Amino acid sequence: MILIVGASGRLGSVVTQRLLAQGKPVRAMTRTPLKLAHLKQQGAEVVSGDLRNPASLLSACQGVEQVLMAAHALVGKGDNNPQTVDDAGNRQLIDAAKAAGVKHFIFVSVQGASPDSPLEFFRIKYRTEEYLRVSGLNFTILRPSAFMDLWAQLIGQPIVEQGKTTIFGRGNNPINFVAVEDVARFVCTALEDPRARNRVIEVGGPENLTMNQVAEIFERVSGHQAKKRHIPLPVMRMMSILMQPINPALSRQIRAGIYMDTSNLCYDMAETASAFGVQLTPFEEVARRAATSPDQHETLSKLK
Repeated sequence: MILIVGASGRLGSVVTQRLLAQGKPVRAMTRTPLKLAHLKQQGAEVVSGDLRNPASLLSACQGVEQVLMAAHALVGKGDNNPQTVDDAGNRQLIDAAKAAGVKHFIFVSVQGASPDSPLEFFRIKYRTEEYLRVSGLNFTILRPSAFMDLWAQLIGQPIVEQGKTTIFGRGNNPINFVAVEDVARFVCTALEDPRARNRVIEVGGPENLTMNQVAEIFERVSGHQAKKRHIPLPVMRMMSILMQPINPALSRQIRAGIYMDTSNLCYDMAETASAFGVQLTPFEEVARRAATSPDQHETLSKLK
C-alpha cells in the first residue's frame, strides 16, 4: 500500500492516477475526502487526515509500505501555514510513518532548499530533509524546480483568454521549469528503483526560460500578441513587507516572486534524466496543450 499525502494537489493527484492505472494499491489522504470522490471511484482508498493532527497521521500510515509527502502550505492561511504544515506537520508525518513501520518515505522538497535560503519556506523544506535523513527511515528526497503547469496558468491563461498578462519583476532571469507529469514519473520511479533510496534527486526540466520567454511561448502557440505589464522589484519588496501582518500568504508569494526574478535558478537535467530514463517535457508542449484545448479556460483552470 502506498500512502499519498496531498492527493488533491497538483502533483499528488497526477501520481495517484498513474499508480491506479498501474494497478497499484493507493491510499489517498486529504482533509476533505469529498474532493477525492473521483479517485475513490477509480479504486483509491480515501482517508481523512490532517498534518496538524498526529493521531490522524498514525491512522493513515497503518498498513502502509511507502509514503509520498506531496502537500505544502505555501499559500495557506490562518493556522494552515508553512510553520504548522511544512515544518511541524512534516515532522509529525515522519514520526507516524516510522511508528507504523513504513519502509520507504518519499519527500517532495524544492530545488534550492538550504539552511541559508532567502526564503523561509525553502529553509523549512531543508529542515524537513534533515529530519528525514536522521529518522532511520529509508528515504528519497526529490527537489523539483518551478512547475511549468503553475506558470502556464499564471502567465499563459491571461494571454490565451484576454491577450494580456502580468509579470512580476523584470522577467529576464532564466529559470528551470519542470512539467508536473515529469515529476510524477520521477516519483513513480523512486517508488520502485533502489538507486533512488537514501539520496537527494534534483528534478528539473529540459530548458531554462525567463518569464518573458514563457509569455512569448504562449503568444506563439495561441496566436495572440499580448500586452505585458511588469511589477517593478522595488514595489514587490515594499508590498512583501506591508502585506506580512495583513496577508502573510500573499507576502510569501511576493517574496517567492522576488526570488525567482533575482536568483540563479538554472539547472541542467540531462544527466539525471538519462540515468533514470525520463523523457522531459518542453514548456511549449505544455503551453500548446493548454492553448489549443477545446475549452481553454477549463483546461488551464485544472492546472491550479
